[in-house]
Amino acid sequence: MASYKKLLFIVNPHAGIKKKDSALSDIILTFSDHYYETIVCFTREPGDAANLVKEHVDDEIDRVVCMGGDGTLSEVIAGLRKYSWDKPLGYIPAGSTNDFAASLKLPSDPGEAAECVMKGKPHRLDIGTFNGRQFVYTASCGIFTRASYDTPQRIKNVFGHAAYILEGMKELTQIRSWHMRVVVDGHVYEDNYLFVSVCNTFSLGGVMSLGNANVSLSDGFFELMLISMPRDLIQLGEIVQALQEQKFDTPLVQFIKVDQVSFFCAEKPDWSLDGEKAEGLETNKIGVIPGGVRMFY
Repeated sequence: MASYKKLLFIVNPHAGIKKKDSALSDIILTFSDHYYETIVCFTREPGDAANLVKEHVDDEIDRVVCMGGDGTLSEVIAGLRKYSWDKPLGYIPAGSTNDFAASLKLPSDPGEAAECVMKGKPHRLDIGTFNGRQFVYTASCGIFTRASYDTPQRIKNVFGHAAYILEGMKELTQIRSWHMRVVVDGHVYEDNYLFVSVCNTFSLGGVMSLGNANVSLSDGFFELMLISMPRDLIQLGEIVQALQEQKFDTPLVQFIKVDQVSFFCAEKPDWSLDGEKAEGLETNKIGVIPGGVRMFY
């Protein structure tokens, strides 16, 4: 008989979709079919996922898998990095939007995603840092950003991705911009920005597609997007058209590959890191850790 290896399975029971609950036993059976003995741990509050990594860092674990939303994945990766635990990681998406899972082409069905994780190949992927805090795929500020962390969990569970859109619509009635100076490799971009993002994903919020040709998840760079505040409806139409056609070289939409970028803003707006709130400072520095995580998919 083949000897069993050990798998740490970190589950966020409060994240997004409910179909993960009924699939839990099937997922563990899938792990068993691939000769893994599963240690199941549930998170109860923010920060638990990283703490669970800490609790098992001295155990003889062969693989780590997490199930939840992008925020859960972000916490687990932060824990792996903090405790220098370079274990291969699998991700079973069970959140409301799952942008990063879409970039990895993971199935939305938890059982199928578990099989994909078991049969997948290892890939080194880049991750980001925001003022020293690590994130997986996006740091953003501006319109619709608050919807990612202000939408109540119970609403996300009922409406899924649509909840973000509904919550984000509220911001259209109080649309505003932030005056920022953005420095990249000695080049300065300064304007009133409606939205800024530094990301490593093929889509944002499940709404804005960046296109596979524009993005690589392991090239040592993230993509900086700057959307200026339109002065009138004509300019607003130009922005919408540029985003729809993925033409990111217009005066109102900037799209730049970066490995380091600094943002200067006197008003200190809040940011969103992988859908979780992050307090903004007058100066915010974002960097890239090439190959910062090893994932199976």
